[in-house]
Amino acid sequence: MTPPNEEQPFDWQAAERDLSEGADVVDLDAVRAARFGDTDDGGPLLVDSPKAQRGPRFSVAGLRAGQRRPVLPAWLRSRDELRDVVRWAFGHAGHVTAYHLLRLPLYAVRLAFRAPVGVWRVLSGGIRWLFDLEGEQVRQATVRRENAEEYLKLSRQRDRRVRWRGIVATAATVATVAAGIVAALSPEWVRWASLATLTALFGVVGRPADKPLLDTAVVVPRVARLTSEVVIRALSVLGNSGINQALRKQGNRAIAFTAPITRDGPGWRAELDLPPGVTAGDIAEERERLASGLSRPLGCVWPEGRPEVHPGRLVLWVGDQDMAAAPAKPWPLAKAGSFDVAKPLPFGTDPRGRTVTIELPYTNVLIGSIPGYGKTGAIAVPLLAAALDPYAEIWAFDFKGTGGLDPLAKVAARYASGQDDDTAEAGLLALRELRKECQRRAAVIKGLPKTVCPDNKVTPELARRKALGLHWLVVALDEIQELFSHPEFGKEAGELAEKVIKLGRALGVILLLATQRPDAKSLPTGVSANAGTRFCLKVMGQTENDMVLGTSAYKNGIRATMFAKKDKGVGYLVGTADEAQIVRTFYVNGPTAEKITERARAAREAAGTLTGHAAGQTVETPATRRDTLLDDILSVVPVTEPKVWTETVLDRLTGLRPDLYADLTRDQLTAALKPYGITTGQVWGTDPTTGKGANRRGIERADIADTVADRNKRRRDEAA
Repeated sequence: MTPPNEEQPFDWQAAERDLSEGADVVDLDAVRAARFGDTDDGGPLLVDSPKAQRGPRFSVAGLRAGQRRPVLPAWLRSRDELRDVVRWAFGHAGHVTAYHLLRLPLYAVRLAFRAPVGVWRVLSGGIRWLFDLEGEQVRQATVRRENAEEYLKLSRQRDRRVRWRGIVATAATVATVAAGIVAALSPEWVRWASLATLTALFGVVGRPADKPLLDTAVVVPRVARLTSEVVIRALSVLGNSGINQALRKQGNRAIAFTAPITRDGPGWRAELDLPPGVTAGDIAEERERLASGLSRPLGCVWPEGRPEVHPGRLVLWVGDQDMAAAPAKPWPLAKAGSFDVAKPLPFGTDPRGRTVTIELPYTNVLIGSIPGYGKTGAIAVPLLAAALDPYAEIWAFDFKGTGGLDPLAKVAARYASGQDDDTAEAGLLALRELRKECQRRAAVIKGLPKTVCPDNKVTPELARRKALGLHWLVVALDEIQELFSHPEFGKEAGELAEKVIKLGRALGVILLLATQRPDAKSLPTGVSANAGTRFCLKVMGQTENDMVLGTSAYKNGIRATMFAKKDKGVGYLVGTADEAQIVRTFYVNGPTAEKITERARAAREAAGTLTGHAAGQTVETPATRRDTLLDDILSVVPVTEPKVWTETVLDRLTGLRPDLYADLTRDQLTAALKPYGITTGQVWGTDPTTGKGANRRGIERADIADTVADRNKRRRDEAA
């Protein structure tokens, strides 16, 4: 083969002949297949081969596993959303109509002032059109070039145009004069209508380009479209090393969008896979920076995970309007006359404005957050709904004592509010009675035939049979940490609550618990682990998050720590749907709650179900430890024993009143005596089992006697 040079052109045909002599043609595809083991003769198929990487293009299994997108939009599938859309459409049309009708005089004045300008524009435009003045500059340019032939051609064209345009203009002038004569001879209202029409027409023609005739009735905010580039740019500014490394190596291909970005209610929805090692929870924790990257208000940006797919699947919903700034929707039951606890009750709205419901039967509700984020308001929603059911019994206890649940006192069979020991003990006694009530209900259900109670649980039909006493029993304990952490009543209350929450679900007993301190001491694990419905507003750490929402919730990206100060009333709801939901609870203010409970009380009076505290009845309860403890100690410790061991006192108290003191421990006895200023100390005594002396913790009888004497003196003084 002759190499090319500058003097002689290269002969490509000769070069090809040289190569073809004794050379073999190599099949590159076959070589690659042999290299990777990707052959069609039954050889091995390596996972890194091109054929294996391509995978099947079509399979029935793949189609069956695919997610079908809804045929109809969400607002057409929901009756509530459809009603909201129709209500908005009519409201919008009514507002726009009223707005412009009120400004009709202003519009008329504008048209009158603009009509002369419109007349001038019509006349000047007509003259230019008639005499073909728009082509005058072209004809003058031809004259300057002294092109006679082209000028004659343009002149003949102008003459033809002016000739037929003159005919049209003459006909239009005659028609206009005739219309004017007819209008002048017509009735007065026709003349005024004609004048108004002409004024309107010329006013529209005379409108300035920068001043529209009609004012804007509704100012529509301009919201930028959410695109893949915008999302990737926002993720890149979070400072996440996994995302940044993937973007540097793969570019935008590092973020895989699993579905097109679409409109979803009043906002945009993007579903995507994050780079390996990055979880949806990592993005949720950086919600504020993500909102900054998207250039949107914080209340518009709601990242969520889909752990059932994999931890790196992110669903990003970006609303058009800040959720906190959007007008709160009224509670659908605010004006209802009655409600059935067995039906789903509207609890709040999601970021898209759709109503979210919860079901009370066969579940227990746990609500948690730091103070001031809407915890009491959240527990009040299901309580007020239960109040509207005249056949549901309500027990309500507010251990904070601020009166947030006071409207329920008009319908509650048991009610107490306060931070004192009396309220805490009332809650403990209620849990004791609730435990006995569960035992009674279990016996009733066990005795029912299978045809009536096939699943051994209370049904809506059984709850309406008054003779069985299986009506829905809704028990609310707000600020439950005050009871569970009480030095004297806390341990027993926690044990009772755990038993009730496990057994009561099938017995028509529904517990509503709210706490601002979700930790192991204030919220026993046995209680939190058995709550089927959980609502967590703002919390500060992973431990509190998982205590309310469940183990590994934080790890799976369900993090109530991401909520900001403005997100009051907004939290994660778990247990009512397949996935965790971000929900803004309906807010029912005090006056509205009073009106609701007044209607509920009237319904209960009509149904004959108003009982207990609401009916002014004194609930008969057994004697309490605080009422008789000091007197009982004096009765079991004779004067001849100035000092006695604590364990000896416990044994004697149990023998005196086993129903009251059988479960009393030494720590509880010490805590019960502390409010009276009585402390325990070292007491020398003889062990009856060994007969040997020993030092043990005990009390002095004189301290008890002095305290009882002071108490009795105060009572006599108050009576006098």
